[in-house]
Amino acid sequence: MVLRSLLLLAAVAAALLGLTKTGRQSLDGAMGLLDNPALGPLDRRHLALIINAADPLSEALGKAYQARRRLPAAQVIRVRFPAGSSSLSPQAFRALKAEVDQRTPAHVQAYALAWAEPYRVDCLSITTAFAFGYDPRHCAQGCLPTRMNPYFANAAVRRPWDELRIRPTMLLAATSLAQGQRLIERGLAADGTAPAGTGYLLSSSDAARNVRAAGFEQARLALAPTFKVVVLRADALRNANDVMFYFTGLTAVEGLETLQFRPGAIADHLTSFGGQLTDSGQMSALRWLEAGATGSYGTVVEPCNIPAKFPDPGLAMLFYRRGDTLIEAYWRSVAMPGQGVFIGEPLARPWRPQ
Repeated sequence: MVLRSLLLLAAVAAALLGLTKTGRQSLDGAMGLLDNPALGPLDRRHLALIINAADPLSEALGKAYQARRRLPAAQVIRVRFPAGSSSLSPQAFRALKAEVDQRTPAHVQAYALAWAEPYRVDCLSITTAFAFGYDPRHCAQGCLPTRMNPYFANAAVRRPWDELRIRPTMLLAATSLAQGQRLIERGLAADGTAPAGTGYLLSSSDAARNVRAAGFEQARLALAPTFKVVVLRADALRNANDVMFYFTGLTAVEGLETLQFRPGAIADHLTSFGGQLTDSGQMSALRWLEAGATGSYGTVVEPCNIPAKFPDPGLAMLFYRRGDTLIEAYWRSVAMPGQGVFIGEPLARPWRPQ
């Protein structure tokens, strides 16, 4: 029932977005999953961890993550580039990516980057650049669409590198080791717990940033058989002790200090510069992690309020609920991720595969 609801929601999303031929083929593949059981979700065998050896925080955070997730040494790749900058040039990134590609074991399907900055490569997010390579088609000049993500709404693909030649990427982002360790522990604490929390979808008063609200009721109905989702007309959620999902649209979200997030929780706010993690004039997506969420997302350059450039809450929740890891569920929920950065603990998996 959950999977069929997911595919229905994916079809609706496709229709709203006017997907390209590639997107329609992805949905055809998703439908095939009903008759052709796929491999299980990604796990520690499929993730490579990238550490910047020139950054003491990256080194410490990477060591902590490798130990707690028991990543094989062959899947830990140390590189070296100047720390302290929010952005890499395309030239510097290409050299870095060539080194990483050469050292990545062939069976690896996804990357975790042990830093909060750099979060951008020129006009791209760094998670997009690692996933697809430096491809300007994922950029946009003005309010224009970018290249589609073939992983979007694609329920059938279980090994994105083997099947699509992309490696979804997430920043294991923190500005202190203590914050990073707490993030790691929340991811571990989430695994297999089947949490009974609530998904909160807030329709805000900010009309320009509230564009995802049109799909909130559809998402609630799709989850209704198995998970509680509440749609609220409000600019802030306060004093909730069961937050598993929180999606809204504002430049900054108040009341986070009053909330209790369940381990593995996903939360984000649609705004222009939430992905400018360390120097944004708006609320950084890092604030969600610091408040207790395990995953978040934000854009690093002006995306305009195009919903396809942000997570689809219904898809993120449904893929996560079916047993995907955080990195899989989140990446499948964004049609055009070129300008957006994914942050969190990638292997968190609160639900067992269904």
